[in-house]
Amino acid sequence: MKITLDVDCTPEEARRFLGLPDIGSMQDELVAELGRRMMSNLEAMEPEALIKTWLPVGLQGLENAQKMFWAQINKAAEAQKGKTDKGGGT
Repeated sequence: MKITLDVDCTPEEARRFLGLPDIGSMQDELVAELGRRMMSNLEAMEPEALIKTWLPVGLQGLENAQKMFWAQINKAAEAQKGKTDKGGGT
């Protein structure tokens, strides 16, 4: 045996019939708050703000690495020059 029951009602009527709470106003407030938070986070993610935040540290680290690299090259060049001055170079 098969029984089919069709109920024609709006979601609001179904909610009331089942005794569920009306959370529409709370949902509206939550969505508005999420919108405000997203907008404030988007302001922090503007390209100019990101560059100001990340670039100085990155450039300073790059500059330090470059100085260290050139110091090692100069050291190697001086050592090679010392060998050739003493006649031990190839």
